[in-house]
Amino acid sequence: MAKKFTDKEALDYHQFPQPGKLATQITKSVATQKDLSLAYTPGVAVPCLAIEKNPDDAYKYTAKNNLVGVISNGTAVLGLGDIGALASKPVMEGKGVLFKKFSGLDAYDIEVDTKSIDRFCSVVSAIAPTFGGINLEDIKAPECFEIERRLVDELDIPVMHDDQHGTAVISTAAIMNACEIANKDITKIKIIVVGAGAAAISCARLYREVGVKHIYMMDSKGLVHQGRSDLNDFKREFAAHKYLTHDEVFANADVIVGLSRPGTFHIEDVEKMCPNPIIFTLANPTPEIFPEDTRATRPDAIVATGRSDYPNQVNNVLGFPFIFRGAMDVRARKINTEMKLAASKALAELAKQEIPEYLHEIHGRKLEYGKEYIIPSPFDKRLVIEVSAAVAKAAIESGSSHMKDFDIEKYKKELAARIS
Repeated sequence: MAKKFTDKEALDYHQFPQPGKLATQITKSVATQKDLSLAYTPGVAVPCLAIEKNPDDAYKYTAKNNLVGVISNGTAVLGLGDIGALASKPVMEGKGVLFKKFSGLDAYDIEVDTKSIDRFCSVVSAIAPTFGGINLEDIKAPECFEIERRLVDELDIPVMHDDQHGTAVISTAAIMNACEIANKDITKIKIIVVGAGAAAISCARLYREVGVKHIYMMDSKGLVHQGRSDLNDFKREFAAHKYLTHDEVFANADVIVGLSRPGTFHIEDVEKMCPNPIIFTLANPTPEIFPEDTRATRPDAIVATGRSDYPNQVNNVLGFPFIFRGAMDVRARKINTEMKLAASKALAELAKQEIPEYLHEIHGRKLEYGKEYIIPSPFDKRLVIEVSAAVAKAAIESGSSHMKDFDIEKYKKELAARIS
């Protein structure tokens, strides 16, 4: 399918009326001499000294409580690969736009020009006091696993590599609902994960958390299995006990999750799947197989992509704005598995609720829970309420947050007031 804009339109969008997609905004009056003396010297010294005495006061007197750092080294940008830190900046600015648009969180994009794990972690750790949370973005595997692990251990604010966990959260919700619609027992399904990078590993881990027992992972050399000597620790976690041919892997599969590139599996593979297959072709912008080709061969399939011009878009914007919103609002120290599962379950449940009229108008079609609508629309205003609240509650119940007397219903009302 041809893209719906020209290269010139894309460049013009980013250049005019001023370059870039983000700018800062002043939140206090600076209209008088007194305002100026409060905003800067000498008045600013008062909150500085308060924070020196009690570091938690930074959440009270600065923008830290609502500020996310979107940080990348540009080594795995979209489907473009290692294009470098500077070339990744339009994507990181775009991530900041999505944070603000969908959850009200402010964001600074930070591009760190290094491929060294040590140096990257040192830079991020040093600037972390600026932020209430850190969204790592577009960092290649396997380095991204170690980078995230170190920063989660070192810092006392939520850190999440969205390329790993965002796709995992959204696709888990989609699989739960797709299994329900297709009348499949999630504990008995056979899932093939095509791809073995950061997103694939994280997805497979979260699928296990919701009860999936039979996961087969494919990389560029075929099935990941215990007979191979070229596997890193992350792939080895999902190594099959024995070698299977390509055809044997796909035979009678219930679910395929494509997290690779176009052409890594084919229509012939889809034909081998069991009745009512669930097929997610999430390579972006060009899926492994286009939905119209899949449906022509398997009209009984439930199909999802990563694109906005098809139904069932597995889009990370359904996750990260609301995961960070909930985590930061209760000052969680980390985003743990319980919080990610809570987000998945909240997404799955929201898709089943009555759909507001404005969403039918936005999408230009009647939306109804079923094969063409297994996860919510990114424009559903209830996402920030339901997902953020579920994440916040899970943070407290799992011990990631030590906030006392948290009232989830009151919090939901506060979130509703923000979006209205």
